[in-house]
This record gives sequence, C-alpha cells and structure tokens, in this order.
Amino acid sequence: MVNVQNLHKKFNKNVVLGGVDLTINEGGIFAILGPNGSGKTTLIKAILGMVIPNEGDITVLGENIKKSADYRHKIDYLPQIANFPNNLRVKELIKMIKDLRGKTNEDKRLIDLFGLDPFLNKKLGTLSGGTKQKVNIVLTFMFDSPLIILDEPTTGLDPISLLHLKELIAKEKVNGKTIIITSHIMSFVEEVADEIVFLLEGKIYFKGSISELKTKTDQPDFEHAIASILTNNHA
Repeated sequence: MVNVQNLHKKFNKNVVLGGVDLTINEGGIFAILGPNGSGKTTLIKAILGMVIPNEGDITVLGENIKKSADYRHKIDYLPQIANFPNNLRVKELIKMIKDLRGKTNEDKRLIDLFGLDPFLNKKLGTLSGGTKQKVNIVLTFMFDSPLIILDEPTTGLDPISLLHLKELIAKEKVNGKTIIITSHIMSFVEEVADEIVFLLEGKIYFKGSISELKTKTDQPDFEHAIASILTNNHA
C-alpha cells in the first residue's frame, strides 16, 4: 500500500528525516507516533507529495509518486490544521470539494452524524476550532478512497464527536481501508491502532503492535512504554 525507502529530508541544516524505511501493508490502522519535531507530519506530507524529499523513494498503491500525482485521488486526507477560507460558508465549502473530487451522498449522513446542520449557512471564519474539525472530518470521510490519512484527528472534538470518529474509523477498517493516523492522545491510539510506528529524531525507533512495544520496553502499559523510550533516549 505505502512503501518508503531511504527517505531523507532536511530543512536548511535541520535533518527532519534521516533515512526512513517503512512498509505499510493494505488494510488496518497504523499510528505514526513520536515527540514534537520527530518528523511525523513531514513523513505524511512526503507521502502526500506536499514535501519533496532530498533523497529516497515513495510508492503509494503501486505507483512511484515522483512519476505521477494521480495517486492522490485515491487518498482521503485530514490535515492537522485546516486553513479554510474564512468568508466561505460551510455548505459552499462542501459543495466546492464535491465539485473538485466527484459525486457523493455521504456528506448528508456525516453532517447529521456530527450535528452540523445549524452551521451550514455560517461562514467558516466564525466557527469554533471543534466545529471546524467536524467539517474537516466530513470532508475527509465523504469519499470512498482506499487510503485515509488522519493528522491529529481528535483535536478539539467533544466526547460524542470523538465517539463518532472512532466509529467511522472502525467502519472503514472493516471495509478493508488502510488508515494512517498521527496522534499525541495515547488512549485513542491504544484503542484504534493495529500497529504503531514510533519516530525519534527522524528515524524509526520501533514498528509493531502495542503488545510487542510493551514487551520490548518491559513496561506494563502503553503510556509507560512510550515514556520509557523517551526517557532512555534523552538520558
């Protein structure tokens, strides 16, 4: 599904990714974790073609992404910060995305699910962060793509919306989708992820299941396992 080989990325002299090798197979939920500055968002943006690496190759759905941008139509992406035009109304934004990406009726179901009906005529600049995130989720899940990438999807969500998000993710997994998530909420990751990839200083420190990580770090629970990696590598 996604294959990353020897990926290097520098911003000026700052090495953000230092030779990342990663294979994500089809189907299942993969969480990319790591402290701030570890290269998580850069890796995701490289997979999306939004960041050009200095070195290395990325294949998505069997296509080398240097050769064509067509693969992007098969990805649904939720960015960490959605910069919507402030003067656009919610319903205008949804219509614009549908016009760009193709027909779907799923938007109506998702608008109902997240209680967005009262906000459809409101301008995006007037919305709270949590409501913007719900709009963001609708835009991401209203299409039917084999690969879904969610960068910090829980930001600003109330408990009920978070529950709906988890249900959507679980449903897409049952449908055979591949879902890549970054999050700093460990309880959320533990609940949804089949496998985790832990990035540290631009390199992959660990890839495997949460139970394998607990065994490797000799820790009783997930949060202590993550804390142990960070403590041991900053000692």
